Amino acid sequence: MMKHKAAASADSGMEHFGYRESLDRSIGAFGSFAAGVSYISILTGTFQLFYFGFGMAGPAYLWSWPLVLVGQLAVGLCFMELAAKYPIAGSVYNWSKLLGSRVVGWSSGWLMLTASTVTLSAVVLALQLNLPRLWSGFQIWGDGNGTYDFATNAVILGTVLIIFTTVVNALGVRLMAMINSAGVFIELIAACLIAIILALNIKRGPEVFFSTNGYGAGHGGGFLGAFLVASLASGYVMYGFDTASSLGEETHEPRRTAPRAILRAILASFVIGGAILVFAVMSAPNLHDPKIGESSGGLQYIVEQVMWGPLGKIFLVCIVVAVTVCSLAVHTAAIRLTFAMARDNALPFGERLARVNPATQTPIVPAVLIGVIAELILVVNIGQPQIFTVLTSIAIIMIYLAYLMVTAPLLKKRLQGQWPPADLQSGSYFCMGKWGMLVNIIAVVWGAGMALNLAWPRVAVYGSPWYNTWGAFVYIGLILGSGLAWYGLKGRHHIGTLASHAAAEATPDKSR
Repeated sequence: MMKHKAAASADSGMEHFGYRESLDRSIGAFGSFAAGVSYISILTGTFQLFYFGFGMAGPAYLWSWPLVLVGQLAVGLCFMELAAKYPIAGSVYNWSKLLGSRVVGWSSGWLMLTASTVTLSAVVLALQLNLPRLWSGFQIWGDGNGTYDFATNAVILGTVLIIFTTVVNALGVRLMAMINSAGVFIELIAACLIAIILALNIKRGPEVFFSTNGYGAGHGGGFLGAFLVASLASGYVMYGFDTASSLGEETHEPRRTAPRAILRAILASFVIGGAILVFAVMSAPNLHDPKIGESSGGLQYIVEQVMWGPLGKIFLVCIVVAVTVCSLAVHTAAIRLTFAMARDNALPFGERLARVNPATQTPIVPAVLIGVIAELILVVNIGQPQIFTVLTSIAIIMIYLAYLMVTAPLLKKRLQGQWPPADLQSGSYFCMGKWGMLVNIIAVVWGAGMALNLAWPRVAVYGSPWYNTWGAFVYIGLILGSGLAWYGLKGRHHIGTLASHAAAEATPDKSR
């Protein structure tokens, strides 16, 4: 047992940060993969956003799916190198801190933490799209005809789910990993079966994807303008794969396991999710049915039409399972990020937030705090659904920006000849070798371009008035500005590893 722990510690990469081991290292290869794929969540994202992409650009919007794969795979490959070198909690925060500077690291962590909390609120709302379809009794508030019936009920269902994810995360990573892995297994099986059954019921050929089908007419930028808007539906799905590396301190042989988990999560999500999207369009009874492009219809509507007997209901249950484990993964990632920043004393009340419960070996205070904040954010959805839509959209932009704060400094290191380090070049761990520079450039260009596309002021996405239309710039400016104000006035003066988390013989952190 002692040899096993020593090997795990040597493989952790934590000596570069000067931290001591304090979390429960109990996640295996499948658990690591499950963490990444459950955050992406094929059955949550695709089913939640299909209506938007299809409604904007029709079947041809699906070309954005492989486009997003290329960009995010480039980012993922960069993350794989970093996970092989530094598999540590709050991965994006720590990577940007080490590669860039203290303020770059803090900014990426602050954006990622804020975005993850808002994302948790957004994901749990997906229950409202599925549970009332299974049983009318899940429409707890009103009968669905009132102005705020759906929004209020979504908050009620979402609150129950957040309470569940809070309790599970507070009880320890073993329970979280077990539930998450079981849920991902069910999700993957269900997703494959959905794709197969849809494929067996196709009514049209692939030519439908090679025509604009009249979409984009009257749009300022023609079909290209409509396509760029619709591509948000794909961009909103394929992210969060870094969760596998964020659990690096709780994973066996993380320098080998985490990189593989990141790659497998991206590829599995692309292949299975893409198959569902393609075959759904090819099997839909009537592509001119307006409900396909409405939030009350969408992909769920097509599946219910195509499936026979009780199968549609069974697969809706599987979607609920997917939403549950996705929420659990998002909450878990936010907790690890909070813990990572807190033990650097980079957040208010750092000592309390970084405290690890000796019984569960997990930070309980961040689990509860994030759950409470996410529930408070949910309340906004009742009376101001448009503002909530803006908030959830900019949360994803902030994650893209946080990723950019990793890939851009990494590219700078490459240009200066300081990356990859010797242990990666030796072949012991994942390294892109001569392809690293090209892939890194693609990752940076993609990240900047996609963030700009996501943030572009569009009434069709953000609505009006102007502060919503320009919401990405207004709200991100306020969030980042307020965070930097705290950092400049107070935070930067006391940031440093807490004594309670410092390694006995700490290797100096060169990022400080």
